[in-house]
Amino acid sequence: MTNRKRTAAGRRRSRRRSSAFGYHRRSVAVITFVLVLLICVLTVNAVTLQAKNKDYKQQEAELKAQISEQKERAKEVKEYEEYVKTDEYIKEVAEEKLGLVDPDEIIFKAAK
Repeated sequence: MTNRKRTAAGRRRSRRRSSAFGYHRRSVAVITFVLVLLICVLTVNAVTLQAKNKDYKQQEAELKAQISEQKERAKEVKEYEEYVKTDEYIKEVAEEKLGLVDPDEIIFKAAK
C-alpha cells in the first residue's frame, strides 16, 4: 500500500507541474512575443543606422575633398596677395587702368 500511495503522490506532483506550466503558458507566449518584437525592432534600427552611417561617410569624404580644395585656393590667394605687393603688379595696374607709361616709352594709338 505504501507503494501505491507513493506512486499516487508522484502522479499528483507531475500533474501539478504540467498544470502549472499550462497556467503559465500564456505568460511564456506573451514574453516570447515581446522578445521577438524587440529583436525585430532592434534589427530594423541597426539596418537604418548602417544606412545613415554610409551616408555620413560619403558626406565626410565630400567635405574632406572640399577642405583640400579650399586649402589650395587659400594658397593661391596668399600667392596672389604676395604678387599684389610687388612693384611689377603696381606697374602693370598703372599701365592698364590708368594709362600711365614710363618716361622713355612711346605709345602708338590706332587711327580711328
